[in-house]
Amino acid sequence: MDYKLTWQEYNKSLKKDKLLGLKCTDCGNITCPPMMVCAECASTNLEVVQMSGNGKITTFTTSYIGGEGRENELPYTIVMVALDEGPWIMGNLVSMDPKKVTMEVIGKTVELGSRVFPGDKYSNGDMARPAFSIIE
Repeated sequence: MDYKLTWQEYNKSLKKDKLLGLKCTDCGNITCPPMMVCAECASTNLEVVQMSGNGKITTFTTSYIGGEGRENELPYTIVMVALDEGPWIMGNLVSMDPKKVTMEVIGKTVELGSRVFPGDKYSNGDMARPAFSIIE
C-alpha cells in the first residue's frame, strides 16, 4: 500500500504555510496529519487536499519544562485546534506571550502559519510545526 501523502510531503508543505490533509472519497472525512487510512472509516480511497488552516482553539497547555535540546523554546503554549474542515490538530500558539495565555483563548479563531525548528539527535532534520495566531 502506498502513502497518498508522506510525512515528508506534509512537512515540506507546512514549511510553506500550507496545510495538507487527506479526504476520503468514500465517507468525505478529512484526516490530518496524514495517515495511510481514513481516520473515520479506514478506507484507503484518499485524495490530497489543501485546507484553510483556520479553526478554533479547543484546549491548550503551556509548557515550562522542555525536552532535551528544546530548552531555548521555553515557555511555549500548545493548542488543540478544531479546523474548519473537521480535523483537530495541535500546534504552537505564537501570537501571545505564553505567560499571559488564560482560559479566555478557548473558542478563539486562529489561522495557521508555521515555524521550522532545527533537528536534534532524535530527529531526521529540520521539522515544521503548525503555528497558530489568534485572528478574531
